[in-house]
Parts: sequence; structure tokens; C-alpha cells
Amino acid sequence: MSESYVIIGDGIAGSSTAETIREADPDGEITVITDEGEALYNRILIKEFAKGKLPEAPISIHDPDWYDERDIDLQLDTHVTTVDTDAHELHTHEGAVVAYDELLVATGGTPVQLPVPNSDAEGIHHFWTFEDARAIADHAETADTGVVVGAGLLGIDLAAICAAQEVDAHYLMRGNSWWRYALSQEGADIIHGALEERDVTPVFDSGVDRFDVEGGHVVSATDPDGETYDADFAGVAIGLDFNLELLQDTDVKLKDGVVVDEYMQTNVEDVYAAGDLTRFYDSILDEYAQNGSWGSAKQQGAVAGKHMVDGEAEPFRWVSSYSITHFDFPFLSFGHPTLGDDHAEAKFGETEWRRLAFKDGKIVGGVLIGDLAPQTKYKQLIREERVVADQKEVLMAETVDLDDLAPAPEQ
Repeated sequence: MSESYVIIGDGIAGSSTAETIREADPDGEITVITDEGEALYNRILIKEFAKGKLPEAPISIHDPDWYDERDIDLQLDTHVTTVDTDAHELHTHEGAVVAYDELLVATGGTPVQLPVPNSDAEGIHHFWTFEDARAIADHAETADTGVVVGAGLLGIDLAAICAAQEVDAHYLMRGNSWWRYALSQEGADIIHGALEERDVTPVFDSGVDRFDVEGGHVVSATDPDGETYDADFAGVAIGLDFNLELLQDTDVKLKDGVVVDEYMQTNVEDVYAAGDLTRFYDSILDEYAQNGSWGSAKQQGAVAGKHMVDGEAEPFRWVSSYSITHFDFPFLSFGHPTLGDDHAEAKFGETEWRRLAFKDGKIVGGVLIGDLAPQTKYKQLIREERVVADQKEVLMAETVDLDDLAPAPEQ
């Protein structure tokens, strides 16, 4: 009999798994279950849609025909309530029971709500799904004032949406700079200046103590110092709560996510996970790590799908990238820029800056602003696990030439 594969989640991780399985097993039964009402779409582009820069058409990646052509059973608007790993079956909110031989969980996460009064008021948005993007775009088009909370990669998307939609916004940050865990003050100041040019005002060492409402709709935000900011639009991006409820009563190991090995396999036989919610063994770092980038999730799905079919696959070994396209200059982070016990940085112009993070002498991540050309060489050094922290002068040269590095010692 043919194998039955069930995938919970139709983001890029789940979709990549399904596609890989179908290529490796033409006869297997594949079921993809998602609680969203639409098939795979491009999560990278939804921010451009919310900014009013793109129509909906380019954002959808798969339509129902894509699944039909590959004989994949897609079940939309379906919520999985429990998984029974002993019986190899799961249960849905409609009472259906779905059996599996191999299971992949790619349910991602849900945005964290600020634990302050009125944080559930109308007009306060979290940005994660296409449905979120539609609501944000509709509201931002008519809003006059706004606040954004969350000094990270998703928060700056909300700030850029305010700028593009001409919402007079204040960007409230808890620390003294944007993404302070990955950027120094010098690098962050480039971002601060770009925000101010677009009428988004950074407010440092701030935050939200409460939202103020009238008629159930947000009208302002008050910070811990009692400063009030008018806001008929608010965007909050302070992290994700991973959707792990369906695994709580199983033996699957959970620790700030689903713990998986380098093949995306959990500690429970025939159960895999991929995407944002995984705490995976990073064979480059030689430790467990997390990464929510699109490319990483896609590759994890491919590794999981191959291993689910064959029991064999190349281990997950990926250097991720995340780009921001909101400004007149490019921005790219790669690897794990917030890790490291050592750093090096250099500035070459008003909007050209870079920083590398090292751990045990090896590059583990970095951030590039203005000139993205060195990324390929830096990623190569990460994959090679080469000790290069003692050669920062070469690495921080305006034009990086790996031939100028001292040869790696013989193994």
C-alpha cells in the first residue's frame, strides 16, 4: 500500500514538504491541512501589498489547481485540535479523523499581543497573514496618526507601511535604537534617519503602558512616562507565540518550539516539523537554533520531505537571509547576527555600513546596509566554518577578497 503523508500548515515550509514528497513518491497519498482560507502566498510580498505598492495578484503562489495537478488533498479552513502519535492519527475541529504514516507540523506562530490595557481594541493590528495585510492596508489608507511597537524586522515593516500610506506615526522602541541586538548605534542611526525622512518618528527608551480608546477604537497610546501619542492606527510586532497546542499532549519534545534534528525529525517516530516553530540542530553552528526566514523554511521543508520518503536526506545546512526594501538603500541580514562573542563593523558612507558577528572565531552572521556584494563571500566562510576573526582588516575592506585571507590550516 502507498504511504500516507499529512502536513499541517500550508506556508512555504509545508508546501515545500508536499512538493518534495510528490517528486520523491509519485504514488503516496498527500494531505495538506491549513486553518487559513487560502493556499500558499508570498509572505515576503504582503508588506508591499499593505504599503499599497502591489495588487493581490502577484502575491498568491499556488491556486487549487496546483494541488489538483499533483494529486494533493488541500483542506482549507480546517483546524487540527489534537494529534495522537501512538495511533498515527489527528483530529480536526469538525470531528474528522485523519490517519498518517508520516506527519509534518508546520503551523508557524501567532503574533504576541501586548500585555497592556485595551490591546485588543479595534484599529490595533498584528502583521503575519495575508488577511492581516488586507486589514492593515484598508485601515492605513484612511488613518491620519499612528504608533508602531516592536523594534525588530516585522516592526519596521509596519513603520514602512505607515510611511507609504502617509500616516503620521511614532515608532516606540524600548531600547536606545532599532534592532539593538544586531546593530550598533552607528548602523541603527542609518535606519533612524531613513524613518525620519519618511515622517516616522523614532521614540527611544519608550513603549506602551496602555492604549486609549473611544467607542472601542484606539485613539492614542500612552507610554510608561505618561507621554501620549495620537493614534487612530496602531501596529504591534513584539514576537510570535508558536502554535504548539496540538502537540501538548504528545511525547514530542517542545522547548521554545518543536525540537528537531538536522533532518527536521522530532524525537517521536514519524513526526517531523519545519518552519518558524522549529528549534533545529544547526550543523554549522553545532548547536540548536531558530530562524524564521522564508528561505530557511523552504529548505527545511525540502529536507523533511526527502527524509519522510526515503529515511535519507542531506542534513539541513543553510545560511539564511532577510532583506528590507523600504528605503533608498538595500538592507540585508544573514545567518545569526544576534549571536556571537565578538564583532567587527565598518562604515563607508552615509548609508553604507556592515557588521559581522563571530563565535569561536568563526563568522555566524551579519548585517549589510547599502552594499550587499560581500554577502556571498561571508556566507561561504560561514559554511566553511573557517576561523577568520583574527583577520578583520581583510573582512572589513570595502572590497572583500577572500584570496587576501591567510590559508585555512590543514585538517
